Amino acid sequence: MPVPTDTTRRYRILFVCLGNICRSPAAEGIMLHLLQERGLSRCVEVDSAGTYAGHAGELPDARMRAHAARRGYLLEHRSRPVTDDDFDRFDLIIGMDDNNIDRLRRMAPDVEAMAKIHRMTDYARHYVHDHVPDPYYSGAEGFELVLTILEDACEGLLDTLYPRK
Repeated sequence: MPVPTDTTRRYRILFVCLGNICRSPAAEGIMLHLLQERGLSRCVEVDSAGTYAGHAGELPDARMRAHAARRGYLLEHRSRPVTDDDFDRFDLIIGMDDNNIDRLRRMAPDVEAMAKIHRMTDYARHYVHDHVPDPYYSGAEGFELVLTILEDACEGLLDTLYPRK
């Protein structure tokens, strides 16, 4: 994984799920919160996108926004699809499950772009899952589980990029 070395520019992370209305905007909101807490907001740019464009322009799912708000996260992102430019613009592209990863790999224009693609759960430290499950068709417990996994993985990702001293 590319670790930030150039301190004169912002490191860029893109979180990706299917529709960009549940998991990836939640990861974006959690990471923005953590960056602010750690005083790293100027160092890292965060965005999210989906491999499916059917929700383009929509706010995150109302259930995800409600569960996230209870934990102190504000999710205001408007859904958008992954674009070819994302592979140039972002240093790290993080998929939530194997379908997202496979789709991103097919979209990647070259080997360098493919090397930017990683799995969100690879950064989890306490919650062992092979993917971040899609909560769209689940109840409250599904949204809570996703937020718990994402909190853990976002902390792990941030510690990987900017180890605490």
